[in-house]
Amino acid sequence: MGSLHEGENSPSLRHAEIIKQIVHPSFASQALIRSFERSFSGFAAYLSEEEKEKLTKISGIISVFPCRKSHLQTTRSWNFMGLSTTVERRPSTESDIIIGVIDTGIWPESESFSDEGFGPIPAKWKGGCYGGKDFSCNRKIIGARTFNIKSTEMEPSARDKDGHGTHVASIIAGNHIIDANYYGIAQGIARGGVPSARLAIYKTCDPDCEDIDLLSAFDRAIADGVDIISISIGHKQSPVELTSDPIAIGAFHALEMGILTVHSAGNDGPSLYSVISYAPWILTVGASATDRRIADRLVLANNSTLVGNAINAFPSSSETLPLVYGKEVMTSNCSEMDARNCQITCINSSLIENKVVLCDQNPYFMLTALKISGAVGCIYPESIGDNFSGVMPFPAISLTRNDFTLVKAYKGSAGEPQVQILKSEAINNPGAPFIASFSARGPSIFIPDIIKPDVIAPGVEILASFSPIGSPSGYQGDKSSVNFNIISGTSMACPHVAAAAAFVKSFHPEWSPSAIKSALMTTGQEFNASLYPEAEFAYGSGHINPIKAITPGLVYETNFEDYSKIWCNISRTLGSDNPTSASCPVEMTPKDLNYPSMTTQQDMTNDFVVLFSRTVTNVGRANSTYVASIESSHSKLHMSVEPNSLQFTALNQKMTFTVSVTGKRMKTPRIERMSLLWSDGVHRVRSPVVIYTMETSSGERTPTPSRRSHIISVASFIIMILLLISVVILMIKFVFVLIQG
Repeated sequence: MGSLHEGENSPSLRHAEIIKQIVHPSFASQALIRSFERSFSGFAAYLSEEEKEKLTKISGIISVFPCRKSHLQTTRSWNFMGLSTTVERRPSTESDIIIGVIDTGIWPESESFSDEGFGPIPAKWKGGCYGGKDFSCNRKIIGARTFNIKSTEMEPSARDKDGHGTHVASIIAGNHIIDANYYGIAQGIARGGVPSARLAIYKTCDPDCEDIDLLSAFDRAIADGVDIISISIGHKQSPVELTSDPIAIGAFHALEMGILTVHSAGNDGPSLYSVISYAPWILTVGASATDRRIADRLVLANNSTLVGNAINAFPSSSETLPLVYGKEVMTSNCSEMDARNCQITCINSSLIENKVVLCDQNPYFMLTALKISGAVGCIYPESIGDNFSGVMPFPAISLTRNDFTLVKAYKGSAGEPQVQILKSEAINNPGAPFIASFSARGPSIFIPDIIKPDVIAPGVEILASFSPIGSPSGYQGDKSSVNFNIISGTSMACPHVAAAAAFVKSFHPEWSPSAIKSALMTTGQEFNASLYPEAEFAYGSGHINPIKAITPGLVYETNFEDYSKIWCNISRTLGSDNPTSASCPVEMTPKDLNYPSMTTQQDMTNDFVVLFSRTVTNVGRANSTYVASIESSHSKLHMSVEPNSLQFTALNQKMTFTVSVTGKRMKTPRIERMSLLWSDGVHRVRSPVVIYTMETSSGERTPTPSRRSHIISVASFIIMILLLISVVILMIKFVFVLIQG
């Protein structure tokens, strides 16, 4: 129902009155589930479809959407980004920054969250510690709450049973822990990006994350007075419209109160249109690999050694053991294909005991079942494009398709084939950073004229604190207990950027969320676009550099009113599933936002001229002149900047310029990219400029999934009708021939 109105003392009473208008009196008292009334107005309720329709017609209702489940999206990384332990810091300011973490909770006893040496809790903090039974906050974890609408616990607790939330929180603000490791792997110092910062914990996932709980967490975090929100959660199936997205809604209201939300892009890459976080007011983060990777080795009895992806705490054995193929150990009631793929119901456990099993595809959650059945290891081919290792519940390794074929050839040629899977180890990863294969790509199907993700940060094989009661591998039946774990995901990239944002804020407490976001984007390290056909839709403005971000020179600031215009106009776009009673007196498109990057989707059939108007604020030197230059490699576009020189005479002075891009009609799909660079000889302020086509043969914009399904359904119906007509005509002709005969 939008922002709280001035003087509105009890929104929950209004919510109850609305329910009474649309729900039968006998059920009205049970219908209202929860009111959101601390930072914005809204409610969750049990409603029928008919009642939902009535609700949409009531004045003041902006959007109505069904409650869905979201899912979780994981220390060399800080040194890799240049944020060493000796870098200049502002500890007193840093300790005044409060970061809200919306996740699975936290393990408060972890060394990473000790408050030794911390001063008093910041006076601005308005929250409290409601972590539940046997949960204690301190001067580092200054607040904790749990929101689990479907929890069956007698006393809900903010304690982390999964490990994901603890891992995320320690990446942000964990203390320096010497000799941190996962069973000796990746040994070193584990630390957060802003170890002096405070943490406020909002547990919403146990294990799934209900929309009701996400909105409740935002409502409370905003009211509690956090400075930055880090959230590594998202709808798993596909992106949802802004008016139905609890994270976009919560982040919008957070921004209204000057709070920056940092959100993971999602793990469904490398497909285009896979990014789940696309709201312009959110800082969206993709995942990269650092110059350290975790790898494993497979030793064949013929003295060959192959390198693969896996994080194995222990070797399969102290020596080589027999290798068997799935189809050789199958039961009598299964197909050969299922046996080759190691479907556990197709495997004769007596034939795999103390042996390593070769499977034609990743057996996923069959691994623990293979272990229980007596196998001591598993070998399988990696998915195409995979470039990271995951923790295994027992010795297992994925190989490239070529290496997997070599192992199968060895298996077929050796009389008694034997292998050994070694313990994993950290190795050098030259040429990093690389974009993780799983990291979601843009553009957004709902807002095509914004580049998402915004930035990239380390999210591959990150060592950080973990809950000792969580499963390190995530596989059912894995009961290992660790204090540190190695996880990959945009979930791990997101807290890196949240910490970097807090680091920048510690030097510039007065900066707005958009200024901090701009600083991280315009100082990012550019990638080699030839390695990634998705270009900026894979890596945004580049890999974050926290040190450069504290002195960006110029920033692009976006005011909340402009975001409000975007929100209003998007909620009224054709195809929106949700009604809105909001009025949009000024039409504004995402392309017109004062955003640090620039993009637009073009019609492929026509020549075009695109104009981007932008305003920059001088935060560098009072008297400075910035000159524009254009970086382009093989682009067929022509770009110009007017004016191409900006002369500043004071700090915080603003100046406006226009970027003009002209081009001939473009084939589809196609991505043409350039960069606009402003420099005063000291600072380099870079903005990617992308013009692309992703259109159908008719020149129509790529439809959203729901619309695409509708188009396919209509097409199928038409084809069926035509086939029926053809059959009828043939039958008439046949009957006519018979009559003639």
